[in-house]
This record gives sequence, C-alpha cells and structure tokens, in this order.
Amino acid sequence: MELLDKLNWRHAVKAMNGKQVPQEKIDNILEAIRLTATSSGLQPFEVLVIENQEIKEKIKPVAWNQSVITECSHLLVFAAWDTYTPERINEVFDLTNKVRGYENVGFENYRQMLLNTYPQKPADENFTHAAKQAYIAFGSALIAAAYEGVDATPMEGFDPAAVDEILGLKEKGLGSAILLPLGYRDEKNDWLHGQKKVRKSAETMFTTLK
Repeated sequence: MELLDKLNWRHAVKAMNGKQVPQEKIDNILEAIRLTATSSGLQPFEVLVIENQEIKEKIKPVAWNQSVITECSHLLVFAAWDTYTPERINEVFDLTNKVRGYENVGFENYRQMLLNTYPQKPADENFTHAAKQAYIAFGSALIAAAYEGVDATPMEGFDPAAVDEILGLKEKGLGSAILLPLGYRDEKNDWLHGQKKVRKSAETMFTTLK
C-alpha cells in the first residue's frame, strides 16, 4: 500500500520552491528510467538531465512560460531517436550478446527481423514509435519520483523544435518528446496543492473478461 499512498500523494505540481533534490533521489529516479521496459529492448531514447539554470531560462519561453521549468531542481528532457538505423539496432543486440556472454540463434533471427523492418520505414513513423517508448520510461520516472517523495510535473506544453535547437538534439539524431521538471511543491502558489485527486472509478476503467 505504500506505493499507492505515494501515488495518491502525487499530482502535477504547478509551482515549485527551488529546493534542490538530493542526488541520491535523482539517481534512483534515473535508474528507474534505465530499467524501464521498451519495445524489443531497444531503449530508443536518451534523457538529458538539466541542472544549469541558464539553459532552463532559455527553455521556459518555449514551454508556455511555465514557472516550474526554472523553479525545479532538475529538468529531465526525454529525447527519442529521430529514426531507427542498422547501427543503432546492432549496438543494442551486440551489447546484449556481450553482457550475456553468448549468441542465441533465435535472438539473432530477431535482430535480422528488426533490421529488415525498422530502417525501411519513414523516419517520422520511427520517431513516433521511439517517442512512445520514451513515454513508457516517463511513466516509470513519475512513479519513481512519487516513491522518493519528489514532485514532478508532466509537460507536453512546449515547442519541440525550439527545445531541440536549444539543446542541439538534431545533431545527435534525437528529438524532444516530453519534459519532466523534478523538485518540491510551493504549497502557497501551487493551486493544485490540497485538492482532492480526481480519477475515473475502477468500475469505469477496468473490464475483466473471464
């Protein structure tokens, strides 16, 4: 129940107080991101961890001037691969073989299937797929932050092209997908603080087929 209590505690914080999050908590949140499940285990994204205040100030105007961008302790930028390439796919499979210490015929066949599928697709279609994987990791980050007692604000309200330019993501073969400021709520200015959490009922959301 402890985790559910934490999830009931969390909300999309609208104002933060600038207090720094201990590095140990940040590291735990990042590790949860790293351990996240992704399609075919490709982990087709990177996460930029921004502590630099000047960079946050540059991002704020292209993120609807939301105050949490500059008030947060750390700003996470989830950046997805701009496309799938043979090099990127092979790097993941080669790493798997190295870590496990052997090659598996079925696994190698699966590698070839991916090589014969993804690189042939349009880049925009591949980016959309990669961004979906980043969102899975984003969900893990939200849960991990709540568990650590760290506030977080999911943010899709920003100009991806502008953020990409500020951070030089295009040159790295990446595109920003979603932002996640981490910090601590400013209770006086966070209008959601103290509000009851509103969610659909379990009966409305879940259907059990027996």
